[in-house]
Formats: sequence, structure tokens, C-alpha cells
Amino acid sequence: MNYKVVGGEKLSGKVETNTSKNAAVVLLAASLLNRGTTTLKRMPKIEEVKRLIEVLRSIGVQVEWTNGDIRITPPEKFDLSKIDRKAATMTRSIALFAAPLAHQLRSFDLPAPTGCDLGKRSLGSHVDALARLGIELSGNEDAHSYHVEVVKMQPADIIMYEASDTGVENVLMAAARIPGITTIKFASANYMVQDLCIFLDRCGVKIEGIGTSTLIVHGVEDINADITGYPSEDPIESMFFVALAATTGSTMTITHCPSDFLELEVFTLGHMGLKYDWGEPYLAENGRTILRDITVHASKLVAAPEKIAPRPYPGINIDNLPFFVPVATQANGETLIHDWVYDGRAHWYTEMNKLGASVELLDQHRVLVKGPTKLHAANIKAPPALRPATLLLIGMLAAEGESMLTDVYPINRGYENLHERLQELGASVEAVE
Repeated sequence: MNYKVVGGEKLSGKVETNTSKNAAVVLLAASLLNRGTTTLKRMPKIEEVKRLIEVLRSIGVQVEWTNGDIRITPPEKFDLSKIDRKAATMTRSIALFAAPLAHQLRSFDLPAPTGCDLGKRSLGSHVDALARLGIELSGNEDAHSYHVEVVKMQPADIIMYEASDTGVENVLMAAARIPGITTIKFASANYMVQDLCIFLDRCGVKIEGIGTSTLIVHGVEDINADITGYPSEDPIESMFFVALAATTGSTMTITHCPSDFLELEVFTLGHMGLKYDWGEPYLAENGRTILRDITVHASKLVAAPEKIAPRPYPGINIDNLPFFVPVATQANGETLIHDWVYDGRAHWYTEMNKLGASVELLDQHRVLVKGPTKLHAANIKAPPALRPATLLLIGMLAAEGESMLTDVYPINRGYENLHERLQELGASVEAVE
């Protein structure tokens, strides 16, 4: 699929934040811990979820997707001999299957994950922490597979090698079915981790410290019940629309924003001159996540007074960092953006230069964005990475003239019917073959 975009127009209206990709994929993995039936509500119809469902079905899991809800019933015995390797290698989320399957299979192999092209990403935090629980993870992406071997599962006190979202998720799923107390320090407290903790709590696994960097897991021997899980709304999608409004100088309202996971991003944009109003808080369907609506107003922007860099929650989310690039192209002055986590993502930001932006790559982690610049139309192939692809779409919507963004599969991995939702805001975005 390609997107034909006619930009340069103001947008307006209201858009609702969908449920989270990252929460959806970890809950799909966590469903393998339950020997009963798991129902996941309002799951996003995105390519990442579809790939994992293909993997689940290929190993014997019964999956029914009806009206947005996914019903998952595991087999008596998992069979990885017919695993859908093509689907598995198209998403790095396959790494999340390591811990739950370790409770079912003592020794097995998983295809090496790929997903976004953001440079080499180590699974060191997974390997180190899982080993302390008696699960050995070996192999590497160059070998095209990972080997999982269960030695002797046992609870442990763990200090994470890094505050990795997927790393702590794997550890949580491993500890959930190891009787006893496992303590995880330097744990990510990000939104998808909290969603997993909420789901495990529904499974009867008590977890202390949800939302902090220290989690205490009271593992259980078995989970065998009918469980319902609720992925919460996606702060990264909320941020996409906030950045879109800021870059195009538009006024729009984004509803169902998980505000706790957007506060520093929006606060930073406020320092860049963005005018906005938060609505009153209300609860998400999971009963825990706080949602608020935000109205973004057309604003005159200035460069950020300090460099913009991500940090573990409650800092700026690493997935939200790229959205500051198109905003900075319309801000007066120079904005330094430091993408220190990924070795191969910052260079994708310079693709904005094809639209007339001034984005200078200082090194593999830092770019200097000079603004404001008048953006113009261009034909660009979408980078093989979700967030860099979406920031180009924002740039095209701000640029005058007709642009073409080709091969937009990376966007469809994380966003459901994005072009149709943009059309409802007055954007000219057409999906073409």
C-alpha cells in the first residue's frame, strides 16, 4: 500500500485514540500462560497483531477474532515444529513468546525477531534476567533463531540490565508461574508493562509496585481460568495526532489520551509555544489507566530551550521522540534531538530533508533541526521503521502539494485505518496500490 498525500491544509475535528499496539502484543503472549480461555477486548486491527495471531495458530492455539475481541484457547500441547517462521520474523514481538512457552516446553527454538530497522538491538536484558529464573536464552539474530532451555525454574531477586520494556515483560511472564516471590529492580514502568501487570493480576498473580521501578511478583503454580484482558489506549498514537496538529498549525481534539504517559511530552511542547487544554480525567476500560481529552490549538512555535531526549517512564517515551522532528521543522530556532537508545534510527530523521526540512545528522544518535522551514511535496519510500515512517506522513501533511509515501506496511504495523481517520480530520490521504 502507498499513501497519496495532498498537504498544506489546516486540519480540524476530533479523533479517538485507539488501544495500544505494544500492550496488545504482550497480552497475546501472556495469554499463553493461561491454560483456560483468554478474551482480549478491543484489540487493534493492525499488522503486528495479525502476524502474532498467525504464529499462535501455527503452534496449535485456537484464535477467534470477533467484533474487535480476540478469544484465545491454548492446546493441550504446543507444537513448534510448524511455527509460521515468516510471520514470526516480521515482528520483534516474537521474543515475548520465550517466557510463556518456557512454562509449557522445556526446550525449544524461536525464529529470530526483526521488526523495525533501528540498528542492532541486544536482548541482553532478557538473557541475564531470565537466566536468574532458570531459563537460558541463547543464540542471536545473525543465527536466525533463539534457543530456550529450562534448567530449573526458581524465584529470584533481579536487577534488570537495562530498563527494557520487553525485557521486564518477559521476566514478569516467567515469574508469574514460578511459585514464590520474585523482585525486579530497575524495571520499566511504561504503559505496556503496567497493562501486563494488570492482566496478570486478573490471572491471580499478585504484583506489588505497579507503576514503579521495583516490582514484587507473587508467582503461582498454575493459571487455568476464563480471563478477560483490556489493552489500554496508546499514548504513542495520541502523540502522533498532537504532533500532527502542532506541525500543521491546526486545532483538533484528541480523545482517550493516557495522560500519565504523555505529560512530559506535552509539557515540552508547551515550552515550544504549543497551546493546549486538557479535559477532565476518566478511567479506561481496564479500570486503572487514567484518560483525558486534549485540545491542541494552532500555535506559533519556538525551538526547545534544551535538548530533547528520551528517558524511562515517566520521562519522554522513546517511541514519542521522533514526533518532535516534524514539530521542530516549524519552530523558530535550532532544536537538538538526542536519540541515544537506538544506533540506527536518527539517520531516518534526515528523510525529512526531502520535504524541504533542515535536519542535520551530527552523529548516529543526534540531529539538529533548524526551523521554521517551508515544506514541499516529495515522493519518498517509507523507512522500514514504524515511527520514522509516521513522522514523514506528518511532514507530507504539512507540505504544500501532492506527495507519495510508498510501501507503508511499517505504518500499518502499528496504526489501524490511519488514512481513513486522517480523512475525517479533513486530510487528503488516499491509500493506493
